[in-house]
Amino acid sequence: MTQQTVAPGGTVAGRPQPQTTTETAGGPFIRHAPDGRRAQYVATVGPSGLISQPTVSMPGYAKGYKLNTNIIGTNGGSAPTESADFPDNYYQLVQMKDAFGTQLITGPGYVVMREVNLYSGQFGLDLMRDAQNSPIQTVWNNTLTTGGSPAASGINPAGFAWSRYLSFEFAKAYGVISGANAALLPVLQLNTAPLATLFPANPPTITSYTETLDSDFYWLPSAPTDPPGLGTTCQWIYQPSNPTIPANGNQLVQLPRLGGYLTMLILEVRDAAGARDDSLWPARPKILIDGVPLIDTLMTTWAEDLAISTGIGAYASQISASATGATTGTIPVPRPAGTIGINRKTSLSQRDFGLLDTGEIFLNTNPGTQLEIAGYPWGAGDGSNPHTLNATVGQVVPSGTLVQGLPEV
Repeated sequence: MTQQTVAPGGTVAGRPQPQTTTETAGGPFIRHAPDGRRAQYVATVGPSGLISQPTVSMPGYAKGYKLNTNIIGTNGGSAPTESADFPDNYYQLVQMKDAFGTQLITGPGYVVMREVNLYSGQFGLDLMRDAQNSPIQTVWNNTLTTGGSPAASGINPAGFAWSRYLSFEFAKAYGVISGANAALLPVLQLNTAPLATLFPANPPTITSYTETLDSDFYWLPSAPTDPPGLGTTCQWIYQPSNPTIPANGNQLVQLPRLGGYLTMLILEVRDAAGARDDSLWPARPKILIDGVPLIDTLMTTWAEDLAISTGIGAYASQISASATGATTGTIPVPRPAGTIGINRKTSLSQRDFGLLDTGEIFLNTNPGTQLEIAGYPWGAGDGSNPHTLNATVGQVVPSGTLVQGLPEV
């Protein structure tokens, strides 16, 4: 009887696969380092508090921290009034530093949690570019009075829940931070605002607060390879511009001095009361670098450029108007009032693909570079003075030469 052999390829009984598989040597970092997530901590800090628990190590390279916030409460006899920046202004100040004290993310909660998530592309794309569209986020029921019960739907029907992301990674696997060394971990500090900041009128009674922090990371690679440009960081630092702007003023406003490669410039105007207002923008702003006009455009066209590259504010013309002049429907990814962005993450197309970008058109600056915005005139808003232009810029500081191209493929 002739013995017949079978070519290998299937799983043979009695010969189990190993517990850990490895890729063949060579190739990009992400081939050898799959995605992972682990818990950092759960805090129960209320308004006017401080969350500063130490973060914990993870077996790999940290690419971002996911923060879930859950508030449970009961309305009083009158419906509460939510602030315009609700719920992100629950975090009055957000500070993320690396182990050496370098500021990576610093700014008010609304700027860091909403604007950076929305404009940077580091959180998500399409509808999920805006964290407000997350299935985790619920809506505070402000029609209930004491003793009432919210509708039995949503993740947190008795209060409010939302999820936000603090990202280090600005291109795939680029910008990550070492997370395996317990002595060299990022430091996250969150200052919570007073309850009246969230609800200026008729604040509810809050019964519990829960802040859950998880970390996303790449495993330690199964081959001797490092992430591209290890040590490179993308820093988001909120800074007011100077000088302040009078209503209908004709003037240049200087953005803070910057350095490094700029990915996205987020600009925000607020009136004397701190409210964001689109009517504060000039009809035709100019962006100047070292005195040379880079952009000279209608404000409406600037908003159109943003919609083309990111989808933010697109589909607005499809919102129908009723006979009374009121609009119906919603813009899928709205542009927050008073904000606009200059996008430098369109190296591959006129579209911003988030973490897929070669960095070829990042705006190269140094500490001597002067960025200015001119308005002739600036808008009036409600006529109050002064108005303030704030800038939050994605600033890539490379550890050596900036890695350009697509090192992850």
